[in-house]
Amino acid sequence: MDTAHFKFQLFVAENAANSVQALANLRAICRAHLPGRHEIEVVDVFVQPTRALAERIFMTPTLVILQPGAVRRVVGNLSETATVLQTLGLESSA
Repeated sequence: MDTAHFKFQLFVAENAANSVQALANLRAICRAHLPGRHEIEVVDVFVQPTRALAERIFMTPTLVILQPGAVRRVVGNLSETATVLQTLGLESSA
């Protein structure tokens, strides 16, 4: 069983529908597949625009997977669970 700790940054645009959906989908994925071994930092690009620019975030929502492994990015509302799980290196239970 993999016990890697996952660290995420989710860049959102206030309460835009896609941003709200991305956070809900990420939380559901973490609850189902990464209980107790993940951190989610939500960054609102309207509140922290310089940070978004520094991180080269030009679309929202964007999920940045900081660890484990190399930094990866997923753009979109994260509704394609199988794709997100594959990007995370987790098997899909679907």
